[in-house]
Amino acid sequence: MVYFDSAATSWPKPPEVWQAMQYFIQEIGASPGRAGHRRTVKANEIVDETRKLLAELFNIDDKKRIIFTLNATDSLNLAIKGLLRPGEHVVTSTMEHNSVTRPLYTLETYGVEVTKVPCDIQGNIKVEEIERAIRPNTRAIVMTHASNVTGTVMPAAEVGKLAAKYNLYYILDAAQTAGFLDIDVKKLNISILTFPGHKCLMGPQGTGGLYIREGVPLLTLREGGTGSGSETPTQPDMMPEKYESGTLNAVGIAGLGAGIKFIRKVGLAKIREHEMNLTKYFLDRSLEIKGFQIYGHHDMHNRVPVVSFTIDGFTAGQVGNILDKEYDIACRAGLHCAPDAHHTLGTFDGKLVRFSFSYFNKPKEVDYAINALKKITTQVPAQPATVR
Repeated sequence: MVYFDSAATSWPKPPEVWQAMQYFIQEIGASPGRAGHRRTVKANEIVDETRKLLAELFNIDDKKRIIFTLNATDSLNLAIKGLLRPGEHVVTSTMEHNSVTRPLYTLETYGVEVTKVPCDIQGNIKVEEIERAIRPNTRAIVMTHASNVTGTVMPAAEVGKLAAKYNLYYILDAAQTAGFLDIDVKKLNISILTFPGHKCLMGPQGTGGLYIREGVPLLTLREGGTGSGSETPTQPDMMPEKYESGTLNAVGIAGLGAGIKFIRKVGLAKIREHEMNLTKYFLDRSLEIKGFQIYGHHDMHNRVPVVSFTIDGFTAGQVGNILDKEYDIACRAGLHCAPDAHHTLGTFDGKLVRFSFSYFNKPKEVDYAINALKKITTQVPAQPATVR
């Protein structure tokens, strides 16, 4: 089997990840931050260590500013709905994932004003256009760090400077970049950083988080048990408990910590180099395929290892279905939960096939996929397959 769907969830995971999870279940099992017996203390130590690893990865001084969540979607809902109020204005782009656009759409019904700055056909955005969209009542800029459709990296540093210039909050969605690109919350002037654990950070599903800069007035979305301040009816104001009600996914967080340790052991630069070399190799060899069209950058400038494409005469669903059923190649065909991006690219109706590479993919798998795609172009298209 060839797995080219790491932009959705990275796989395979380093053995250390499932080993850490197995150890937690077999040897610890208790809830962190609850009671005082040795097992819950150990569980808390593991959670705390992962928090520390994330703080070091993103250059965050206070690890308590990191909140564990279910995934990047959960983080973005907390960030967006917790920050914006009726009558305020927010600026975003037309390359966003539904994890940004749907919370914003919901808030529009409550009186929040939303401006989507248009991107070009490669997914690029102009900072000047973002600046022109700013109004007197603008409160925040919410933007993806890299498109999950084209792989285009947005000008995060320049947007951060713009946010500082106009005293705006800056929410950066690092779903495709946390664990792949170097992210420094100070240099990028990030107010809130949201990230998943199950993609480039190599952790399991059900893990994610967000960094909340000190002074950002974020409302809670859920309240409940925190293991501290139980005698009061109000939610504790201390971090991270303020935003971490209920039992944490400690076994998943143990796996996430192991994934980050693996990244540190191998080196972020080495992982990035390998994945980008695979991307370049695929792009170079794709020129051999008849009727093959890439959407996004054709070079290695400002991109992550995500490539979306079409083949003339075939729908995205047909290509994805054939790759799965006949060649055992796992990829993503459809709208990629980013309809605005597809409207921007002009692919909303036809949709796209997406390959996304990981550290564990090999050049011979790219060769196999190229040969499979070549063979597909010689086939007669069947009935369109359903894609999502």
